[in-house]
Amino acid sequence: MNQKPLEKVELFLLKKGFIVKSLTRSSFDILARKEGVILLVKVLEDANSINREYSEEMTSIASCISASSIIVADKAGARLQDNVVYVRFGMWTINPITFFNCINSKMPFIMSNQAGLTASLDSAKLKDKREELGHSINSVSKMVGVSGRMIFNYESRDSEVTVNTALKIHRIFGDNVFDEINIFETKAATPNKCTTDIANKYVNLGFEAADTRKTPFNVIAKKDNQIILTEVGDKVNPEVKSLSKLIDADNLVIFDKKKPKDLPSITKKEFFEFEEANDLIKFLKEF
Repeated sequence: MNQKPLEKVELFLLKKGFIVKSLTRSSFDILARKEGVILLVKVLEDANSINREYSEEMTSIASCISASSIIVADKAGARLQDNVVYVRFGMWTINPITFFNCINSKMPFIMSNQAGLTASLDSAKLKDKREELGHSINSVSKMVGVSGRMIFNYESRDSEVTVNTALKIHRIFGDNVFDEINIFETKAATPNKCTTDIANKYVNLGFEAADTRKTPFNVIAKKDNQIILTEVGDKVNPEVKSLSKLIDADNLVIFDKKKPKDLPSITKKEFFEFEEANDLIKFLKEF
């Protein structure tokens, strides 16, 4: 029985010890965590099918929860190459094989950018490795097919090289002279513009906040290590509780008429009466 790409990614993460939460009709398909590593993953056939709204929402949420946002896809128009990292709207974009290798701690060092396929050389490691193996600068230049001055430049400062040059250097020195691309490294993102009065109130209280449209919650807010997933309305989504548990976040429901059971909840009027972030945090902790 053939597994769907999303199921393959979920199963692989589970086998590697991640706690996995899958979602439907959301800007991301998987929220996964293993100790300090948190991943937001979107699994697609073609990475070009993701739009800016989805990607900005993913990166904004990832920034709030110190996660890495990743697109796993077979192609982006053309087929994605193994062990090459691409970027779509600021998100790491890789094929399934590359993703599985990264989970197995085999990070890639080839990046696709406007200059084509490139790799970043670590100057100090290159020099140390050359001297360790007993090669002269001239002998390395002949093996790589560049001038001795170019090898000297590579050893003097970190440099980007074409994939053809990188492969020649790799055959001589191996992986260690290249800077790996750590797709699990979290990146700061520009927060989405707050378009609702709820998100703007969070900002006024001193939180970072972002509205969301393609997630089970409506607003995500963060202050220091405090994360709050907020639902607005009388219909509570059961997925939010499990999501917040996975990322050590608090839940808040701002209801209109129907107060939910067993969840911190207040009316919109009560929410707007808070004057300090700590008062809201205290309310959530005491619930």
